Amino acid sequence: MRLRRSVLFMPGDSPRKIEKAAALDVDVVVMDLEDGVAAARKEEARRSIVDALKHLDFGRTERWVRINVPTGDLFRADIEQTAAGQPDGYMIPKVSSAEDVRRVERVLEAVEAEVGAARGGRASLALVETARGVVNAFEIAQSSERLVALLFGAEDFAGDVGAERTVEGAEVAYARGAVVVAAKAAGIEAIDTLCTDLKSTEVLARDSVAGRRMGYDGKMCIHPKHVETIHRAFDPTAEQIAHAARLVAAFEAHQERGAGVFDFEGKMVDMPMVRAAEKVLARARAANLVTPPFEA
Repeated sequence: MRLRRSVLFMPGDSPRKIEKAAALDVDVVVMDLEDGVAAARKEEARRSIVDALKHLDFGRTERWVRINVPTGDLFRADIEQTAAGQPDGYMIPKVSSAEDVRRVERVLEAVEAEVGAARGGRASLALVETARGVVNAFEIAQSSERLVALLFGAEDFAGDVGAERTVEGAEVAYARGAVVVAAKAAGIEAIDTLCTDLKSTEVLARDSVAGRRMGYDGKMCIHPKHVETIHRAFDPTAEQIAHAARLVAAFEAHQERGAGVFDFEGKMVDMPMVRAAEKVLARARAANLVTPPFEA
């Protein structure tokens, strides 16, 4: 199981920041060619990204490149010029339809054929941040076998619909929920919107926990200091791990006795609860957290 709890953006034209990100305990680093880079610096950013991909040790961290919008003229060059660095995948911004994803996929296939790489070797993530994208979220989520996650961009979405952003987030609640439901219905991951408050750890922690409770697998961020807080929010607690381990052990014992639904610590347990407990344990193992055995 690969964790994508933290998805950290770094401007592609800043080798210093990319080098710093490579040394962090972050799940995904996104080297940005879109909003984080001025129009006049796109070429420089592509060269910096290729250099980083070729020469920096990112350890366990996934290396992604956010290309420019798939309806414009820049994204093809973004892919063609950075493919030499062999990134793990490409993030597609402002995805409004399945065709946006397929348009990028066609370029990826052409690049792979040109260099003799295995077809489908590079994955993709779709960043949903428009009203049309939210309406088409499930179609987008099913659009390509390369697609590993949908991401929700609340700031651009709010701008697109003319909403006023608040800390509480009621104005983006429907869209936030729609994206996670579409992703899970399609069997892929969902990554939550970033928290723009760079000062309050409390606000970030609360927003991260809210995303996890909705079903999100991780959260985008734009500052390295957010990574640890996000990991704490998305990692199961010691209490949750212990409870899940006891529940799974009890389930296995009841299965051996031929029992189906059973009582566990005062609650009736059925398969959805068992599957949820198994997911907790899988995430704990992936995060190298202790998963002690318990007897039923």
